[in-house]
Amino acid sequence: MSDATSATTADRAREADLGPLARFLRATELDTRMLGMLGALVLIWTVLHFLSGGLFLTPRNLWNLSVQTSSVAIMATGMVLVIVLRNIDLSVGSMEGIVGMVMGVLQAQILIRVFGFSLGDPWIWAIALGCGILTGLIIGALHGFIIAYLEVPAFIVTLGGLLIWRGAAWWVTSGQTVAPLDTTFQLMGGGPMGSIGAGWSWAVAAAGCIGVTFMMINGRRQRKRFRFPLRPVWAELLLGGVACAAIVGAVWVANSYPWPVGIVRRYAETLGIVIPEGGLYIAHGIAIPVLMAVAVGIVMTFVTNRTRFGRYVFAIGGNPEAANLAGINTRWVTMKVFMIMGVLVAISAAISSARLNAATNA
Repeated sequence: MSDATSATTADRAREADLGPLARFLRATELDTRMLGMLGALVLIWTVLHFLSGGLFLTPRNLWNLSVQTSSVAIMATGMVLVIVLRNIDLSVGSMEGIVGMVMGVLQAQILIRVFGFSLGDPWIWAIALGCGILTGLIIGALHGFIIAYLEVPAFIVTLGGLLIWRGAAWWVTSGQTVAPLDTTFQLMGGGPMGSIGAGWSWAVAAAGCIGVTFMMINGRRQRKRFRFPLRPVWAELLLGGVACAAIVGAVWVANSYPWPVGIVRRYAETLGIVIPEGGLYIAHGIAIPVLMAVAVGIVMTFVTNRTRFGRYVFAIGGNPEAANLAGINTRWVTMKVFMIMGVLVAISAAISSARLNAATNA
């Protein structure tokens, strides 16, 4: 008992010697590297805002940026595992091209001409997306097998894949652009119809805040269970409040970007809505590709931090020899990582193709 008391007294003495900023960072357990990156991002955005004459930090531009970066963000979640595993994948751009071309040809040609589907059939987009994901999975499995079991360096394999799949994308249609795509499939690309509107966006914000609250409470309960040090209550409330404010702010920005006037007019004419004198305001809300990117990010975070597979990936990346001696099937884990990368590339290809309403070789 006396030892515990003396240790607590010593900790308080050391904490008293720290400055206010150090005590704040220690209480909140914030990662200083993450804060540095966020600070750099804010600085870059501020500079671009002034250089663009006040156009960068506007709801319209931020909404478009969120849609444009969704496909890259999805692939980045898989690339994290690849890099942690001490590998690299240079072929993701070409893989995205061939998978997008496969999904485009399926929608515009094969399903309609060969299998007798009609335009607007509700199953076209699902079949195309499923076949695209299967194609990405097969390509990723091929890369992973060569890297893991044939022991060819990932740099060589994926560099070859970059050239092969780029040529394959051209070969599928002899360089022609395939368009248009299924209307339901196009919703994954964003746009006025590919967004969920203001009401559902606020519902997503509420669900996100509830999720943050649950995570904070559950995390504190787990710390008590395993007798880990607890953050001060004010630190918990601050972190939860900042996270909820960020979610609400992002949704507010998305709802601040209205539909273009021409699209609103056509929409009103189709539904027989009378446009008032001040105009009809319809907010975009959160775009569907952004929701897809957020969902993928949540799933990949769970897989990385909360599953045995994720722990195996970090163990192999830390010391492959020790992981192998510990009984981890390092080859199978490596192959699965590249298979996951292929699936994520397929989802990214669907978003990119849907946004362009075409499958291109570019």
